[in-house]
Amino acid sequence: MAAYFVLQIRWTDEEIRKRYIAGISGMIEKHGGRFIVASSMFTVAEGSWKPGLLVVVEFPDMRALRDWYDSEEYRPLRALRLTGSESNAVLVEGV
Repeated sequence: MAAYFVLQIRWTDEEIRKRYIAGISGMIEKHGGRFIVASSMFTVAEGSWKPGLLVVVEFPDMRALRDWYDSEEYRPLRALRLTGSESNAVLVEGV
């Protein structure tokens, strides 16, 4: 069953954003993931949500997602993202 990394992010440091982006895509693919959404072009249909940038990455299953998210390789990038942004993320199984 597919699993998804869903990230709502508002970057606060442009240099950190550039470093994060440079390191992330090949790493995602290495763990079997693929970007489904990475866009700031959206329409809020309900509520007052203002995500800035919305990212959805699909992985083959929750194990592959956890392996990437918890990996030694991603840990420094995750710390970088948390330092240079305001964000919320969830790991969710598909149906």
